[in-house]
Amino acid sequence: MRLIQIAVAVFTTGLVQAQTMSIEEYEPKSTLVVPEHKVDRAKYPFIDVHSHQRFSDPERVEQLVREMDAMNMAVMVNLSGGSGERLKQGIAQFEGPHRDRFVVFANVDLSTLDDPDFGTRVAAQLEEDVRNGARGLKIFKNLGLTLKDASGKRVPVDDPRLDPVWQTCARLGIPVLIHTGEPWPFFQPHDRFNERWLELKLHPSRARPPDRFPTWEKLMAEQHNLFARHPKTTFINAHLGWLGNDLAKLGELLDRLPNVYTEIGAVLYELGRQPRFAREWFIRYQDRVMFGKDAWAPSEYPYYFRVLETKDEYFDYYRKYHAFWKMYGLDLPDQVLKKLYYENALRVIPGINKALFEK
Repeated sequence: MRLIQIAVAVFTTGLVQAQTMSIEEYEPKSTLVVPEHKVDRAKYPFIDVHSHQRFSDPERVEQLVREMDAMNMAVMVNLSGGSGERLKQGIAQFEGPHRDRFVVFANVDLSTLDDPDFGTRVAAQLEEDVRNGARGLKIFKNLGLTLKDASGKRVPVDDPRLDPVWQTCARLGIPVLIHTGEPWPFFQPHDRFNERWLELKLHPSRARPPDRFPTWEKLMAEQHNLFARHPKTTFINAHLGWLGNDLAKLGELLDRLPNVYTEIGAVLYELGRQPRFAREWFIRYQDRVMFGKDAWAPSEYPYYFRVLETKDEYFDYYRKYHAFWKMYGLDLPDQVLKKLYYENALRVIPGINKALFEK
């Protein structure tokens, strides 16, 4: 009788724990058995057009190169180059045997756009940065979201006071990789219908409530208007323009604006849940998409390779709060993979050593 009571108590305790378990704790293990083709190294050498690095010593550069070699990354584009002396010092760290493995984009200070000489000064600084080795310009998401002018008003993405920036980039022949806004669910109510509910619960500062931020639709309209107003400037729309969940709409944007490209940094979770349509989309827009990752984490790149290169089914994504759903492989054709991995970036970003891809 005593043993029965203990067994019932153990079973009841486990049942109570299961019933009170939070969604953060729930991590079911799939029982599905299907073919697996894990890919630790990309099929072709690739250019990561979306990385952020802070270099401090030669040993760090050597470590990065070893990690890049292991996954077949030929070139890393560091978007956090800064400008002026900081940019010069950052580029100088690559002088030597690894100089062709790193490309640096400059950044500009947009907070002084009200100064009378803003246009002249930003043009001169960009010209100097390009002479010193910058191969593009990175615009961060503060433009449109949090950047304010001298009067305290939000600076829209398509503010005409910034036209000298885009005109200078067009004249210098360098692309602008621009991050505008955030995923659409961040701007929506944090309720049971929001598919990023878990992420917003774990990271509440990522929410973009309407009393503090413009709407997602307004930000995207401003960005697309910027692209249209500057057809001679080449733009790389970061993170699939936050349209990875609506590739048809992204396709319409690319159809309308031939000066716009995009990249897949930090949005693999969108592609891996729609393998058939995403595959068709990549084939159709194979000349307009580049490989990007964003946060540096070598252990996460194989998930990208597996989604892009295999036809595997129902496997985990690397970050639960981004995607509680499973991934599926796109099995992209070799021609598309080569363009995604390096050919498109070679066309758009100047100064990359093409010999790295002729082996």
